[in-house]
Order: sequence, then C-alpha cells, then structure tokens
Amino acid sequence: MPSDTTASGKPPSTYRDLLRNREFMGLYASLTLAVAATTLSGFALGTLVDQQTKSPFLTAVSMYGATFATVLGALTLMSVADGNRPRRTLVALECVSLAGGAAQAVPGLPLAARFGLLLVLGFFRSLGTGARMGLLAEVVPASAYALARSLMNITSGGMAILGYAIGAVLLRYLSPQEVFAVAAALTGGGSVIVAVTVRERSIRLTRRPGLRQTWTTNIELFSRSGQRALLLNLWVPNGLIVGCEALFISYAPHRAGFFLAAGSAGMLLGDLAVGRLFTAEQRRRYAFALRLLLAAPYLLFAFHPPVPVATVAVFIAGAGFAATLPLQEQLLELTPDPVRGQVQGVESAGRMTWQGIGAAIAGGIAQHFTAGTAVACVAAASIAITVLSRPFVVRARAVRVQSADAWSSHDGGSGRGGRTRPPRPAARRQCPAGEEPRSAGRPRE
Repeated sequence: MPSDTTASGKPPSTYRDLLRNREFMGLYASLTLAVAATTLSGFALGTLVDQQTKSPFLTAVSMYGATFATVLGALTLMSVADGNRPRRTLVALECVSLAGGAAQAVPGLPLAARFGLLLVLGFFRSLGTGARMGLLAEVVPASAYALARSLMNITSGGMAILGYAIGAVLLRYLSPQEVFAVAAALTGGGSVIVAVTVRERSIRLTRRPGLRQTWTTNIELFSRSGQRALLLNLWVPNGLIVGCEALFISYAPHRAGFFLAAGSAGMLLGDLAVGRLFTAEQRRRYAFALRLLLAAPYLLFAFHPPVPVATVAVFIAGAGFAATLPLQEQLLELTPDPVRGQVQGVESAGRMTWQGIGAAIAGGIAQHFTAGTAVACVAAASIAITVLSRPFVVRARAVRVQSADAWSSHDGGSGRGGRTRPPRPAARRQCPAGEEPRSAGRPRE
C-alpha cells in the first residue's frame, strides 16, 4: 500500500490538498477530459445513428453499448494495467482512444465500422481505467484513497451531465463528425497531461502481461470469498438501481428529466459527504446503511407516488451510491500491490457491465408489469442481495491483512530473473491516519 506521507509530511485531508499533488492532478485532469470525450463522442454517435436509421434500439446501443465491451478487457488483457511501465501503458492506451475517436470523425464511414470502433474503444478504455486506478493507488496515500475516488466520482458524474449539455449545444452548430474531432482533441490533451505530470512507476509485476497472466490473477481474485463478496456488492446492487433509473421514461415520460437530475444531484452530494466529511471508520460503519439507502426509497414506486414524492425518493437514493467508496477502499486493502491495477480495472468493468444488465432486467420485468412495479421489484432484489451478502463483507474485513499476504505468497513472490522477494512484514502495512492497527477479530459494520 502507498505510504501515508506526502511531501509536507501530512496526508491530504481536503480536495484542495489532493489537487496540490502534481501527479494526482494529472490523473484527475486526464480523467476529466476522458469522460468529456467519451460523453461527447457517445452523444454524437447516437445522433448520427438516429439520423441514419431512425431506430431507438440502435441509437441506445450506440450511446451505451461500449460498456459491454469493458468486460472483454477484464477477461483478456487487464493485466497490462500492472505492467512495469504503467504511465507508458496509460499514455499508449490514450493514444489508441485518440486514433479511434479520430477515425469516427471520418465522413461517410459505414455504421458497421462505427459500431466496430465503439467496441474496440470500449475494450481499450477499460484497460486504461485499470492503469489509471492502479497509478492512483500509488500517487496518493492510503488514507486519502477514498477522498481521491470521491473527487473523481463527483467529477465523472458532473462531467457526464455537462458533456451531454455541451454536446447538445455543439450539435446545433457542428456536424457529428466535427464533434467527434472535438472529442479526439480532448483525448489527446489527456494523454499529454499524463505524459508530463505522472512519474513512471516500476513496483509492478515482473511477469509478462497477457491473457495467461490476466486469467491467473482473475482466478485468484474470484477464488477468495472476501473479494467475491466485495465485487458482488460493488456490481449487482448498483447495477439493479441503474435499471430502476432506466425505467424513468416509461414511468413518467414528461417528468423523467426531474428524476434523472435528482438522482445525479443525490449521487454528487453523497460522494461529497462520504468522501470529504466522513472518516475512514465512519465510512466502514455506515457502509451497510448506505447500501440499503441506495435501494429502499425505490420501493415507494410500487404505490405510484406523486411526482414530487418520487423525485425526493430518487434524490435520497442517489446518495446511496456513495457506498462504493468504503467498498473500494476495502477491496484495495485486500489487493497486493503488484495486481491492484488489474483488480480495480476488473471492478470498474464489472460495475459498468452490470449497469447494462440491470437495465435489461428492469426493462424485461416492465414488459409484463407496470414500470412502477418493475422499479420496486428490482429495488427489492438489490436490498435482498445487500442483506444476504453482509456477513461475507464483514468477514472480508476481518481477514484483509492475511488475505493480501497469502495472495502475494500464492503469486510466488518471484522477481525478475526468478529471484525470490521476501514477504513484507505486517508492521509495514499502513493504517489510515488517526487509526490504530486492527486485529483480525470481527470488526463493526
């Protein structure tokens, strides 16, 4: 784990402190530009497909279909996120995204080619997410990791909303191909920022990244009950609630905008409060309550409440998305340093994929029942998974140190040339600022 020290000797405690870190600022700025570029290109592609096909299905797939390609990255080459030159890897992946975005700007490109580019870009962007999150865990102290993820989550959500608004304005004056060019320029700017602000790191796997290494790490990841429980809670409850949001238009066609805005506002407020105002202990203590808060307000939709009541419920539920922060912290604690980029990339890819699955599940239920009933059913399923998996999440906390050390030993601990690295003593493992080292006893939720 990264050390809990900074150049000033004090770990960051505010967003301003984080932004004084040159490397974090580079990763943060590049992520902001990447989200803006992805949003603009998705909006432009959706507009272009709608103009050419008039098909709602193809339009929706063109805007969100790239999320399904992220799972391919998690299953095949995500180990490149933990190569021995992670900065170079991230810059190279950004350049691939730049080339793909520039190709979308070519006039007259067939739709089949555009959809192919969409999947390719989704694949490489998932690898870029793993590389970026792996670098993030190295450039900020362990105690500031949740704060950093909170700021990135807030910015990603806000930039996605702003990106659609900007895209709508740009498309009034520019063609979709020209908007693609703008998105490509933003991607290029992000790659330059990473190249000039982030130092190269070398505390990574010494084995050659590839399909075999990816599968080896993934098998080890899913063979451990603690990691499985955390990934289950990061993926499924969130994805099901995104399915609830996917039914807003069906539930209230003329009020869906209010619901979407309320959910986004709640999510931003939740990330801000949990990441900035809560201590690490408070995040752990309230994690289960936040996971319940994510779904419980949607049960009201079974009774078809008035729009103002439903809007407040959606706003409150949106704050529950902040439950990802303590879960991501815990997953990082369970992950050995050499594979944390891949593990975080798998977590992100799975979360995005489950958003699409959740929307499909909710839509399938709504085909046979009312939209309000489908929303309530999906929310109830989210609550059930959260409650049933709680003991496993709690148990994962109790064994986090032993699990990480055992995983490192299972990996062989071999360095370059087959030399054996001695295991790190437990005393070197850092604790968040202000906390005492915890025993392996049963912790509080």
